[in-house]
Amino acid sequence: MSERLRAEVVVPLAWTDDTALRDLVGHLERLVTIAEVTVVDGSSPALFAAHAVALPPAVRHLPVEPWAGPNGKVAGVMTGVRAARHDAVVLADDDVRYDAEGLAAVVGALDHADLVRPQNVFDPMPWHARWDTGRTLVNRAFGGDYPGTVGIRRAVLLAAGGYDGHALFENLELIRTIRAAGGREARLDGVPVVRRPPTLQHFLEQRVRQAYDDLAQPPRLVTELALLPAAVWAGRRPVRLLAGAVGVALLAEAGRRRAGGTRFFPATAALWAPLWLAERAVCVWLAVLARLRGGVPYRGRRIVLAAHSARTLRARSSRA
Repeated sequence: MSERLRAEVVVPLAWTDDTALRDLVGHLERLVTIAEVTVVDGSSPALFAAHAVALPPAVRHLPVEPWAGPNGKVAGVMTGVRAARHDAVVLADDDVRYDAEGLAAVVGALDHADLVRPQNVFDPMPWHARWDTGRTLVNRAFGGDYPGTVGIRRAVLLAAGGYDGHALFENLELIRTIRAAGGREARLDGVPVVRRPPTLQHFLEQRVRQAYDDLAQPPRLVTELALLPAAVWAGRRPVRLLAGAVGVALLAEAGRRRAGGTRFFPATAALWAPLWLAERAVCVWLAVLARLRGGVPYRGRRIVLAAHSARTLRARSSRA
């Protein structure tokens, strides 16, 4: 790339160990040659000090500033957005790995949009990443996925007053907040951005937490709550379960074929979707139970709110 992008990449951290530090540092060494980079670090004091030494000198390293709500990632994002040196801001989780083309595509789309969603793709793909890719493909079949990175217009988010740190599904809360403020959205479903898979332990810990996100999407919640009773009914005749599994795999395959997804999703990816849906059929009931018990556990406390409804955010925006 001949010149650096006029954009800021904000990476929020909140680590308890540095097992992924070498990979992140290598990525940031390349990224900082393309755009401005700010790491907002909510790790322990000892890890913060170690990161200050390990991160490339051109990367700005900031502590997290206070923000209302228990979701520390929101506080990290808002710290980075407020400190950004450009209006075009790309928010990227610490496991996201942009290349020059992907970052340029997101930043370029911000010329005509206030919110840009590319497509995350796991690399490498251990079995649990393939399992979770089934969820991604089903989401694509119904319109679009929720990646660990988005591009935003800083001015739009700040004019909206930022977004609520009480929401567990902070990605959806951010998207709905910008839409409620009149922001325009662009989905780049054909632009793949690499994401490192979680550890197996973290993957297992996410199962109910991800299902809890559906409390913010009532039609989806109702549909998923119906899956387990339907499976029990269908279990009387195994051919019904087989037909259902085939139907889910075909749906996921439709998602894989959307927007050129066959270029970056493996040919067997859709076959994992029935397994993911079986998991969700159980975990969504556990998520409802967690809601009745006061919320889902998150970093030592319970969060009740999945995300505000679009109607609530529009009403709040109109009163601002």
